[in-house]
Amino acid sequence: MYNISMKKQYDVIVIGAGHAGIEACLASSRMGCRTLLITMDADKIGFMSCNPAVGGIGKGQLVKEIDALGGEMAKATDAAGIQFRILNKSKGPAVWSSRAQVDRKLYNKYMVKTVKRQERLDVLEDTVERVFFKKNRVGGVLTKSGMKIKTPCVVVASGTFLNGLIHLGKERTPGGRVNERPAKKLSFSLRDAGINLMRFKTCTPPRIDGKSVDYSRMRIQPGDK
Repeated sequence: MYNISMKKQYDVIVIGAGHAGIEACLASSRMGCRTLLITMDADKIGFMSCNPAVGGIGKGQLVKEIDALGGEMAKATDAAGIQFRILNKSKGPAVWSSRAQVDRKLYNKYMVKTVKRQERLDVLEDTVERVFFKKNRVGGVLTKSGMKIKTPCVVVASGTFLNGLIHLGKERTPGGRVNERPAKKLSFSLRDAGINLMRFKTCTPPRIDGKSVDYSRMRIQPGDK
C-alpha cells in the first residue's frame, strides 16, 4: 500500500496502473474526486513490458490528444525519451505521426513518483476479484485480501491481465505478463454481470540478443532534431 490512509469508500476506483489506468486515476483525482488506484504491484506503475515506444502510426495522435486534455503520458515521455521521430515523412502531412523511444526504467520511475504525490489519490497494492452491484448499479469492489470498498464508479484498465493467456509457440500459460499472474476472477465477475467478454490478441516478435549483433555493419537511423 502506498499513499496516505485507506478509506472504505471512494468516488472512483481504477483497476490497473498501465497507461490508461494512470491517466484515469490522475484525471479523476485532479477533478476533485476521491480516487483509489488498485494494482498488483505498485512499483510497476507505468511499467512498459513490451515495446518501449510511445506514439507511432495511429497512436501518436492519441498521445497528443491526451496531452491536450492535461494527461501525463507526453510529459513522462519528454522526461524519459531517448529518440524522437516523425514517421511517414516521405508521404503527405496527413499521415505523419510522432513516435518516441523511451527509457523503460525512467518512464516507470516518473509515473510512480507522479501518482504517489497526487492529492486525493490513494494506491492499494491488491487484486480486485469482483465488482459488486446494488440495484443494477456499481456498488464497489472486493479484493483478494478480503477488503470491500464502496464506490459508484469503477474504471477497469487491467489490460492484458484480465484473464490473460500467454502463448509461447504451442504452449499456453495463464499470465498478464511473463512471470506475473492474471486477474481471472475479475474477468468472471464481469461476465456474470452480463458483460460480453472477447479475447484480444497482441503479438510480440522474437527478441534478438544484442550481443549477437555486429553493429558496425548496420546503418544508423538518427532521430529528429
